[in-house]
Amino acid sequence: MGRLVMKFGGTSVANIERIHNVARHVKREVDAGHDVAVVVSAMSGKTNELVAWASAASPMHDAREYDAVVASGEQITSGLLAIALQSLGVQARSWQGWQIPIQTSDAHASARILGIDGAELIKRFKERKEVAVVAGFQGIHEATGRITTLGRGGSDTSAVAIAAAIHADRCDIYTDVDGVYTTDPRVVPKAKRLDKVAFEEMLELASQGAKVLQVRSVELGMVHNVRVFVRSSFEKPEDIDPHGTPPGTLICSEEEIVESQVVTGIAFSKDEAQISVRHIEDKPGVAAAIFGPLADASINVDMIVQNISPDGKTTDLTFTVPASDYNRARDTIEKARDKIGYKTMDSATDVAKVSVIGIGMRSHAGVAAQAFKALSERNINIRAITTSEIKFSLLIDAAYTELAVRTLHTLYGLDQA
Repeated sequence: MGRLVMKFGGTSVANIERIHNVARHVKREVDAGHDVAVVVSAMSGKTNELVAWASAASPMHDAREYDAVVASGEQITSGLLAIALQSLGVQARSWQGWQIPIQTSDAHASARILGIDGAELIKRFKERKEVAVVAGFQGIHEATGRITTLGRGGSDTSAVAIAAAIHADRCDIYTDVDGVYTTDPRVVPKAKRLDKVAFEEMLELASQGAKVLQVRSVELGMVHNVRVFVRSSFEKPEDIDPHGTPPGTLICSEEEIVESQVVTGIAFSKDEAQISVRHIEDKPGVAAAIFGPLADASINVDMIVQNISPDGKTTDLTFTVPASDYNRARDTIEKARDKIGYKTMDSATDVAKVSVIGIGMRSHAGVAAQAFKALSERNINIRAITTSEIKFSLLIDAAYTELAVRTLHTLYGLDQA
Protein backbone atom coordinates (compact mmCIF):
# COMPACT_ATOMS: atom_id res chain seq x y z
CA MET A 1 0.00 0.00 0.00
CA GLY A 2 1.13 3.53 -0.71
CA ARG A 3 -0.01 7.01 -1.61
CA LEU A 4 -0.42 8.03 -5.23
CA VAL A 5 -1.29 11.09 -7.23
CA MET A 6 -2.86 10.25 -10.61
CA LYS A 7 -3.03 13.04 -13.20
CA PHE A 8 -5.19 12.82 -16.33
CA GLY A 9 -4.91 15.28 -19.22
CA GLY A 10 -7.57 16.63 -21.55
CA THR A 11 -7.58 13.76 -24.06
CA SER A 12 -7.95 11.25 -21.21
CA VAL A 13 -11.15 12.98 -20.00
CA ALA A 14 -12.41 14.17 -23.40
CA ASN A 15 -15.92 12.74 -22.97
CA ILE A 16 -18.08 10.83 -20.48
CA GLU A 17 -16.93 7.46 -21.79
CA ARG A 18 -13.29 8.36 -21.17
CA ILE A 19 -14.11 9.79 -17.74
CA HIS A 20 -15.63 6.40 -16.84
CA ASN A 21 -12.41 4.79 -18.11
CA VAL A 22 -10.40 7.09 -15.82
CA ALA A 23 -12.68 6.16 -12.92
CA ARG A 24 -11.86 2.48 -13.47
CA HIS A 25 -8.12 3.31 -13.43
CA VAL A 26 -8.61 5.08 -10.10
CA LYS A 27 -10.74 2.27 -8.65
CA ARG A 28 -8.01 -0.24 -9.52
CA GLU A 29 -5.50 1.66 -7.36
CA VAL A 30 -8.01 2.17 -4.53
CA ASP A 31 -8.84 -1.55 -4.52
CA ALA A 32 -5.10 -2.27 -4.27
CA GLY A 33 -5.12 -0.35 -0.98
CA HIS A 34 -3.55 2.94 -2.09
CA ASP A 35 -4.50 6.41 -0.89
CA VAL A 36 -5.29 8.30 -4.09
CA ALA A 37 -5.52 11.94 -5.13
CA VAL A 38 -6.52 12.56 -8.75
CA VAL A 39 -5.69 15.74 -10.64
CA VAL A 40 -7.64 16.44 -13.83
CA SER A 41 -7.42 18.84 -16.74
CA ALA A 42 -10.37 20.31 -18.60
CA MET A 43 -11.99 18.10 -21.24
CA SER A 44 -10.08 18.21 -24.54
CA GLY A 45 -10.74 21.47 -26.40
CA LYS A 46 -12.71 23.06 -23.54
CA THR A 47 -9.97 25.48 -22.42
CA ASN A 48 -9.54 26.74 -26.00
CA GLU A 49 -13.30 27.29 -26.18
CA LEU A 50 -13.31 29.21 -22.89
CA VAL A 51 -10.36 31.37 -24.00
CA ALA A 52 -12.20 32.16 -27.24
CA TRP A 53 -15.31 33.16 -25.28
CA ALA A 54 -13.27 35.54 -23.10
CA SER A 55 -11.67 37.11 -26.18
CA ALA A 56 -15.06 37.40 -27.91
CA ALA A 57 -16.51 39.17 -24.86
CA SER A 58 -13.67 41.70 -25.04
CA PRO A 59 -10.22 41.49 -26.68
CA MET A 60 -8.83 43.58 -23.78
CA HIS A 61 -10.35 41.54 -20.96
CA ASP A 62 -9.50 41.71 -17.25
CA ALA A 63 -6.93 38.99 -16.44
CA ARG A 64 -8.70 38.23 -13.15
CA GLU A 65 -11.98 37.55 -14.92
CA TYR A 66 -10.14 35.57 -17.60
CA ASP A 67 -8.91 33.22 -14.87
CA ALA A 68 -12.42 32.92 -13.44
CA VAL A 69 -13.66 31.82 -16.88
CA VAL A 70 -10.92 29.40 -17.94
CA ALA A 71 -10.64 27.72 -14.51
CA SER A 72 -14.21 26.45 -14.91
CA GLY A 73 -13.13 23.72 -17.34
CA GLU A 74 -11.27 21.78 -14.65
CA GLN A 75 -14.13 22.34 -12.19
CA ILE A 76 -16.51 20.51 -14.54
CA THR A 77 -14.12 17.58 -15.03
CA SER A 78 -13.41 17.13 -11.32
CA GLY A 79 -17.13 17.04 -10.51
CA LEU A 80 -17.91 14.57 -13.29
CA LEU A 81 -15.09 12.25 -12.27
CA ALA A 82 -16.18 12.33 -8.62
CA ILE A 83 -19.70 11.35 -9.75
CA ALA A 84 -18.32 8.54 -11.92
CA LEU A 85 -16.23 7.21 -9.01
CA GLN A 86 -19.20 7.30 -6.67
CA SER A 87 -21.20 5.28 -9.20
CA LEU A 88 -18.51 2.57 -8.90
CA GLY A 89 -18.83 2.54 -5.11
CA VAL A 90 -15.66 4.58 -4.51
CA GLN A 91 -15.78 7.28 -1.83
CA ALA A 92 -14.76 10.46 -3.65
CA ARG A 93 -15.01 14.24 -3.41
CA SER A 94 -14.09 16.97 -5.89
CA TRP A 95 -11.82 19.84 -4.81
CA GLN A 96 -11.19 23.18 -6.46
CA GLY A 97 -7.81 24.83 -6.07
CA TRP A 98 -9.10 27.39 -3.59
CA GLN A 99 -10.67 24.73 -1.37
CA ILE A 100 -7.46 22.86 -0.56
CA PRO A 101 -6.05 25.64 -0.77
CA ILE A 102 -3.36 25.88 -3.44
CA GLN A 103 -1.76 29.26 -2.69
CA THR A 104 -0.29 31.09 -5.70
CA SER A 105 1.16 34.42 -6.76
CA ASP A 106 -1.17 37.01 -8.29
CA ALA A 107 0.26 36.73 -11.82
CA HIS A 108 -3.07 35.86 -13.41
CA ALA A 109 -2.93 33.35 -16.30
CA SER A 110 0.66 32.41 -15.32
CA ALA A 111 0.63 32.19 -11.51
CA ARG A 112 3.27 30.27 -9.59
CA ILE A 113 2.47 27.95 -6.71
CA LEU A 114 3.64 29.32 -3.36
CA GLY A 115 2.36 26.58 -1.07
CA ILE A 116 -0.20 23.81 -0.60
CA ASP A 117 -1.75 22.58 2.65
CA GLY A 118 -2.32 18.86 2.16
CA ALA A 119 -3.45 18.23 5.77
CA GLU A 120 -7.18 17.88 5.02
CA LEU A 121 -6.58 15.48 2.14
CA ILE A 122 -4.33 13.31 4.32
CA LYS A 123 -6.92 13.37 7.12
CA ARG A 124 -9.64 12.15 4.75
CA PHE A 125 -7.37 9.37 3.46
CA LYS A 126 -6.98 8.10 7.02
CA GLU A 127 -10.53 8.59 8.25
CA ARG A 128 -12.63 7.85 5.15
CA LYS A 129 -10.32 6.34 2.49
CA GLU A 130 -11.75 9.15 0.37
CA VAL A 131 -10.35 9.86 -3.10
CA ALA A 132 -9.59 13.54 -3.66
CA VAL A 133 -10.44 14.64 -7.21
CA VAL A 134 -8.60 17.93 -7.65
CA ALA A 135 -9.13 20.50 -10.40
CA GLY A 136 -5.68 21.09 -11.89
CA PHE A 137 -4.32 24.31 -13.41
CA GLN A 138 -5.80 26.57 -10.72
CA GLY A 139 -5.23 28.06 -7.29
CA ILE A 140 -5.98 31.13 -5.24
CA HIS A 141 -4.16 34.35 -4.37
CA GLU A 142 -4.65 34.64 -0.63
CA ALA A 143 -4.50 38.43 -0.30
CA THR A 144 -7.20 39.09 -2.90
CA GLY A 145 -9.15 35.83 -2.65
CA ARG A 146 -9.17 35.63 -6.46
CA ILE A 147 -8.96 32.41 -8.50
CA THR A 148 -5.70 32.13 -10.44
CA THR A 149 -4.50 29.82 -13.20
CA LEU A 150 -1.02 28.42 -13.77
CA GLY A 151 -0.70 28.73 -17.55
CA ARG A 152 -0.78 26.07 -20.24
CA GLY A 153 0.16 22.63 -18.97
CA GLY A 154 -0.46 23.79 -15.41
CA SER A 155 -2.27 20.60 -14.40
CA ASP A 156 1.05 18.71 -14.53
CA THR A 157 2.47 21.31 -12.15
CA SER A 158 -0.58 21.02 -9.87
CA ALA A 159 -0.18 17.24 -9.74
CA VAL A 160 3.50 17.24 -8.77
CA ALA A 161 2.96 20.01 -6.20
CA ILE A 162 0.08 18.08 -4.59
CA ALA A 163 2.21 14.93 -4.57
CA ALA A 164 4.85 16.84 -2.62
CA ALA A 165 2.25 18.29 -0.22
CA ILE A 166 0.69 14.92 0.65
CA HIS A 167 4.03 13.05 0.69
CA ALA A 168 3.00 10.75 -2.17
CA ASP A 169 5.20 7.81 -3.11
CA ARG A 170 4.77 8.64 -6.79
CA CYS A 171 2.96 10.96 -9.18
CA ASP A 172 1.57 9.12 -12.20
CA ILE A 173 1.02 11.32 -15.26
CA TYR A 174 -1.46 9.54 -17.53
CA THR A 175 -1.31 10.83 -21.09
CA ASP A 176 -1.90 9.80 -24.71
CA VAL A 177 1.61 8.30 -25.01
CA ASP A 178 3.06 5.44 -22.99
CA GLY A 179 6.20 7.18 -21.79
CA VAL A 180 9.15 9.36 -22.75
CA TYR A 181 10.95 8.35 -25.95
CA THR A 182 14.50 8.92 -27.17
CA THR A 183 12.96 11.35 -29.68
CA ASP A 184 9.63 11.91 -31.42
CA PRO A 185 8.60 8.52 -32.91
CA ARG A 186 6.80 10.35 -35.71
CA VAL A 187 10.19 11.61 -36.91
CA VAL A 188 12.26 8.54 -36.02
CA PRO A 189 10.18 5.32 -36.12
CA LYS A 190 13.03 3.50 -34.33
CA ALA A 191 12.76 5.76 -31.28
CA LYS A 192 12.62 3.73 -28.06
CA ARG A 193 10.71 4.28 -24.85
CA LEU A 194 13.01 5.05 -21.92
CA ASP A 195 12.52 3.11 -18.67
CA LYS A 196 14.07 5.82 -16.50
CA VAL A 197 15.13 9.43 -17.04
CA ALA A 198 16.95 11.63 -14.51
CA PHE A 199 15.21 14.85 -13.44
CA GLU A 200 17.95 16.98 -15.02
CA GLU A 201 17.65 15.16 -18.34
CA MET A 202 13.86 15.48 -18.37
CA LEU A 203 14.15 19.17 -17.56
CA GLU A 204 16.38 19.66 -20.57
CA LEU A 205 14.18 17.47 -22.82
CA ALA A 206 11.05 19.36 -21.79
CA SER A 207 12.61 22.81 -22.16
CA GLN A 208 14.19 21.98 -25.52
CA GLY A 209 11.02 20.85 -27.27
CA ALA A 210 9.80 17.49 -25.92
CA LYS A 211 6.07 17.95 -25.20
CA VAL A 212 5.44 15.08 -22.77
CA LEU A 213 5.77 17.05 -19.51
CA GLN A 214 5.50 20.71 -18.61
CA VAL A 215 8.86 22.24 -17.58
CA ARG A 216 7.65 23.62 -14.24
CA SER A 217 6.29 20.22 -13.20
CA VAL A 218 9.74 18.67 -13.74
CA GLU A 219 11.36 21.49 -11.75
CA LEU A 220 9.00 20.85 -8.84
CA GLY A 221 9.66 17.12 -9.01
CA MET A 222 13.41 17.70 -8.86
CA VAL A 223 13.21 20.22 -5.99
CA HIS A 224 10.92 18.04 -3.86
CA ASN A 225 12.24 14.67 -5.12
CA VAL A 226 8.79 13.56 -6.28
CA ARG A 227 9.12 10.49 -8.50
CA VAL A 228 7.02 11.03 -11.64
CA PHE A 229 5.80 8.14 -13.79
CA VAL A 230 4.61 8.89 -17.35
CA ARG A 231 2.17 6.25 -18.62
CA SER A 232 -0.73 5.73 -21.04
CA SER A 233 -4.34 6.32 -20.02
CA PHE A 234 -5.63 4.25 -22.95
CA GLU A 235 -4.65 0.84 -21.64
CA LYS A 236 -7.60 -1.15 -20.33
CA PRO A 237 -7.72 -0.56 -16.56
CA GLU A 238 -8.65 -4.20 -15.98
CA ASP A 239 -5.53 -5.44 -17.79
CA ILE A 240 -3.09 -3.65 -15.45
CA ASP A 241 -1.65 -5.28 -12.35
CA PRO A 242 -1.57 -2.49 -9.70
CA HIS A 243 1.28 -4.31 -7.93
CA GLY A 244 3.36 -4.68 -11.10
CA THR A 245 5.31 -2.20 -13.21
CA PRO A 246 3.28 -1.10 -16.25
CA PRO A 247 4.84 0.30 -19.43
CA GLY A 248 5.99 3.86 -18.92
CA THR A 249 8.92 6.09 -17.97
CA LEU A 250 10.00 6.92 -14.43
CA ILE A 251 11.42 10.42 -13.89
CA CYS A 252 13.63 10.13 -10.83
CA SER A 253 16.87 11.18 -9.17
CA GLU A 254 20.14 10.33 -10.88
CA GLU A 255 21.00 7.95 -8.03
CA GLU A 256 18.21 5.58 -9.13
CA ILE A 257 19.77 5.16 -12.56
CA VAL A 258 22.50 2.56 -12.22
CA GLU A 259 24.07 2.83 -15.66
CA SER A 260 23.28 5.71 -18.00
CA GLN A 261 23.96 6.02 -21.71
CA VAL A 262 26.12 8.87 -22.93
CA VAL A 263 23.12 10.35 -24.77
CA THR A 264 19.57 9.82 -23.48
CA GLY A 265 17.53 11.63 -26.10
CA ILE A 266 17.27 14.13 -28.95
CA ALA A 267 14.82 17.02 -28.62
CA PHE A 268 13.95 19.56 -31.27
CA SER A 269 11.89 22.71 -31.71
CA LYS A 270 10.82 24.49 -34.89
CA ASP A 271 9.22 27.31 -32.91
CA GLU A 272 12.40 29.39 -33.07
CA ALA A 273 13.45 32.69 -34.60
CA GLN A 274 16.95 34.09 -35.03
CA ILE A 275 17.90 37.77 -34.72
CA SER A 276 21.36 39.19 -35.49
CA VAL A 277 22.28 42.73 -34.42
CA ARG A 278 25.36 43.77 -36.40
CA HIS A 279 28.20 46.30 -36.24
CA ILE A 280 27.72 47.40 -32.65
CA GLU A 281 30.50 49.34 -30.95
CA ASP A 282 32.29 46.84 -28.72
CA LYS A 283 32.10 48.47 -25.29
CA PRO A 284 30.76 47.62 -21.81
CA GLY A 285 26.97 47.73 -21.50
CA VAL A 286 26.11 46.73 -25.06
CA ALA A 287 24.68 43.35 -24.10
CA ALA A 288 22.61 44.96 -21.35
CA ALA A 289 21.27 47.52 -23.83
CA ILE A 290 19.99 44.66 -26.03
CA PHE A 291 18.84 42.05 -23.56
CA GLY A 292 17.55 44.40 -20.86
CA PRO A 293 14.62 45.69 -22.97
CA LEU A 294 13.86 42.13 -24.12
CA ALA A 295 13.69 40.99 -20.49
CA ASP A 296 11.45 43.94 -19.62
CA ALA A 297 9.13 42.81 -22.43
CA SER A 298 9.10 39.25 -20.96
CA ILE A 299 10.75 37.85 -24.08
CA ASN A 300 12.85 34.77 -23.33
CA VAL A 301 16.23 34.71 -25.08
CA ASP A 302 17.83 31.31 -25.59
CA MET A 303 20.95 30.85 -27.72
CA ILE A 304 23.42 33.75 -27.77
CA VAL A 305 26.50 34.00 -30.01
CA GLN A 306 28.88 37.00 -30.14
CA ASN A 307 31.41 37.67 -32.89
CA ILE A 308 34.07 40.39 -32.55
CA SER A 309 35.39 42.12 -35.68
CA PRO A 310 39.08 41.56 -36.57
CA ASP A 311 39.99 45.07 -35.43
CA GLY A 312 38.13 44.61 -32.12
CA LYS A 313 36.08 47.78 -32.59
CA THR A 314 32.67 46.30 -33.40
CA THR A 315 30.75 43.17 -32.55
CA ASP A 316 27.79 41.18 -33.85
CA LEU A 317 25.29 39.58 -31.46
CA THR A 318 23.08 36.71 -32.64
CA PHE A 319 20.36 35.22 -30.45
CA THR A 320 17.16 33.20 -30.65
CA VAL A 321 13.68 33.88 -29.30
CA PRO A 322 10.43 31.89 -29.47
CA ALA A 323 8.81 32.31 -32.89
CA SER A 324 5.69 33.68 -31.18
CA ASP A 325 7.80 36.58 -29.81
CA TYR A 326 9.66 37.28 -33.06
CA ASN A 327 7.82 40.46 -34.09
CA ARG A 328 7.79 41.88 -30.55
CA ALA A 329 11.52 41.18 -30.22
CA ARG A 330 12.33 43.00 -33.47
CA ASP A 331 10.17 45.95 -32.45
CA THR A 332 11.83 46.08 -29.02
CA ILE A 333 15.34 46.14 -30.53
CA GLU A 334 14.36 48.79 -33.09
CA LYS A 335 12.98 51.05 -30.35
CA ALA A 336 16.31 50.76 -28.49
CA ARG A 337 18.41 51.35 -31.62
CA ASP A 338 19.82 54.72 -30.53
CA LYS A 339 20.94 53.31 -27.19
CA ILE A 340 22.40 50.12 -28.72
CA GLY A 341 24.02 51.87 -31.68
CA TYR A 342 23.85 49.05 -34.23
CA LYS A 343 24.03 49.51 -38.02
CA THR A 344 21.85 46.64 -39.28
CA MET A 345 19.58 43.91 -37.95
CA ASP A 346 19.08 40.57 -39.74
CA SER A 347 16.57 37.92 -38.80
CA ALA A 348 15.17 34.55 -39.84
CA THR A 349 12.19 32.43 -38.89
CA ASP A 350 13.05 29.34 -40.96
CA VAL A 351 15.32 27.90 -38.26
CA ALA A 352 15.10 25.01 -35.82
CA LYS A 353 16.91 24.01 -32.65
CA VAL A 354 18.11 20.42 -32.18
CA SER A 355 19.37 19.42 -28.73
CA VAL A 356 21.36 16.37 -27.64
CA ILE A 357 20.85 15.49 -23.96
CA GLY A 358 22.38 12.98 -21.56
CA ILE A 359 23.91 12.89 -18.08
CA GLY A 360 26.56 10.55 -19.50
CA MET A 361 28.17 13.54 -21.25
CA ARG A 362 29.68 14.56 -17.93
CA SER A 363 32.19 11.73 -18.15
CA HIS A 364 32.67 11.46 -21.92
CA ALA A 365 34.66 13.84 -24.12
CA GLY A 366 34.09 14.53 -27.80
CA VAL A 367 30.32 13.93 -27.84
CA ALA A 368 29.56 17.24 -29.55
CA ALA A 369 32.45 16.88 -32.01
CA GLN A 370 30.91 13.63 -33.27
CA ALA A 371 27.68 15.50 -34.03
CA PHE A 372 29.48 18.29 -35.90
CA LYS A 373 31.24 15.76 -38.13
CA ALA A 374 28.09 13.71 -38.79
CA LEU A 375 26.03 16.77 -39.71
CA SER A 376 28.75 18.19 -41.97
CA GLU A 377 28.76 14.90 -43.89
CA ARG A 378 25.04 15.49 -44.49
CA ASN A 379 25.75 19.08 -45.64
CA ILE A 380 23.79 20.49 -42.70
CA ASN A 381 25.09 23.93 -41.73
CA ILE A 382 25.17 24.91 -38.05
CA ARG A 383 24.20 28.53 -37.41
CA ALA A 384 24.80 28.63 -33.64
CA ILE A 385 25.85 26.34 -30.77
CA THR A 386 25.21 26.43 -27.04
CA THR A 387 26.38 23.91 -24.46
CA SER A 388 25.84 22.92 -20.84
CA GLU A 389 27.12 20.08 -18.70
CA ILE A 390 24.56 17.54 -19.98
CA LYS A 391 23.35 19.13 -23.22
CA PHE A 392 24.36 20.88 -26.40
CA SER A 393 21.98 22.62 -28.80
CA LEU A 394 22.46 23.41 -32.48
CA LEU A 395 20.59 25.98 -34.54
CA ILE A 396 20.08 24.83 -38.13
CA ASP A 397 17.86 25.55 -41.13
CA ALA A 398 14.37 24.22 -40.40
CA ALA A 399 14.26 22.26 -43.66
CA TYR A 400 16.95 19.92 -42.30
CA THR A 401 15.35 19.25 -38.91
CA GLU A 402 14.14 15.69 -39.50
CA LEU A 403 17.37 14.68 -41.27
CA ALA A 404 19.46 16.08 -38.41
CA VAL A 405 17.38 14.32 -35.74
CA ARG A 406 17.55 10.97 -37.55
CA THR A 407 21.29 11.36 -38.14
CA LEU A 408 22.03 12.10 -34.48
CA HIS A 409 19.66 9.42 -33.20
CA THR A 410 21.60 6.80 -35.18
CA LEU A 411 25.01 8.34 -34.40
CA TYR A 412 24.58 7.90 -30.64
CA GLY A 413 23.19 4.37 -30.86
CA LEU A 414 19.67 5.29 -29.81
CA ASP A 415 18.16 3.19 -32.61
CA GLN A 416 19.28 0.18 -30.58
CA ALA A 417 18.54 1.67 -27.14
